[in-house]
Amino acid sequence: MSSGIVIMMLGISLILGVLALFGVMWAIKTGQFDDKDKMMNSVHFDGEEELNEAAEKERRKKEYRPPD
Repeated sequence: MSSGIVIMMLGISLILGVLALFGVMWAIKTGQFDDKDKMMNSVHFDGEEELNEAAEKERRKKEYRPPD
């Protein structure tokens, strides 16, 4: 392979990598990965056993006192 082709491939791959990085950073900044309905979906799709387990866990967490 000629060195010109290798340099061109490196340049294109760097440009694509930078574009992908900017795309991911933009998505994070604008909240594209935020799950605003997470709590409501978990309530809708969890069964009774999971909800009772979560309530028990919260109760135990409130009762727990760290050692002095």
